Amino acid sequence: MRVKLCLALGLAFVGQTVLAACGGEEGMCETETGQYQIELPAAANPPLVVFMHGYGGSGTGTLGNRSMVEPLLERGYAVMAPEGAERNGRQSWNFFPGWEGRDEAAFLTEVVQDAAERFGVDPDRVVLSGFSAGAFMVYYLACAAPDTFSAYAPVSGGFWRPHPQTCEGPVRLFHTHGWIDNVVPLEGRILGGGRFHQGDIFAGLEIWRIANECADTKPSGFSTSGQFMRRNWMGCAEGSALEFALFPGGHTVPKGWADMMLDWYEGLPGG
Repeated sequence: MRVKLCLALGLAFVGQTVLAACGGEEGMCETETGQYQIELPAAANPPLVVFMHGYGGSGTGTLGNRSMVEPLLERGYAVMAPEGAERNGRQSWNFFPGWEGRDEAAFLTEVVQDAAERFGVDPDRVVLSGFSAGAFMVYYLACAAPDTFSAYAPVSGGFWRPHPQTCEGPVRLFHTHGWIDNVVPLEGRILGGGRFHQGDIFAGLEIWRIANECADTKPSGFSTSGQFMRRNWMGCAEGSALEFALFPGGHTVPKGWADMMLDWYEGLPGG
């Protein structure tokens, strides 16, 4: 039976209370620049999935998504849910270049190292993932410093305009997005009365192909896995991997995502 370190009571459904815990104690795990929650499988030195919540979300809400968390734990992965910092009165992530606020790359590195020291997770086998604003954060961190974690798996989020001119590479990235997502549409949308503009997801994939030194824009392969329609780019720079999965739903983490993402990650060299 796996050890659950973060959910003390029940599940995150309406009318139920979820208490955060750290190492079996009430309260979140505290580091110098923030907080996180974590659940561990029974195995020692497990790999780790760090999953960042969306705008206005929380780590408790992330761990309440049991259809996502349970498959990760069952396959031997620890699941970390870090807490975003306050932005405009709600928790989110300081992802856009030039914004003032917490150094999120430093914070995420800090919490992974803290979890390695406290709980024995493997800091060399970390998938950084996130939903919506959390996925924006994944994109920008992977673009600036792809060696920070071993792979990246954003869900329903990408770059904002103006898109980065270039990204560092190679990167190992698996992007999942909903066909009818109207919060982060595939084409992007204008926010804040024109002050912000979400980017085009397909333009973002082009940036990743360039970072990975792919010789052709054409995908190397196409496949379907249940509801997911997938395409990938192989034969690019050594150590790179790029895949895109589209599903028929909207702005959500779709059922089946966890197993699909881990199948991809475990199929990578060193995954």
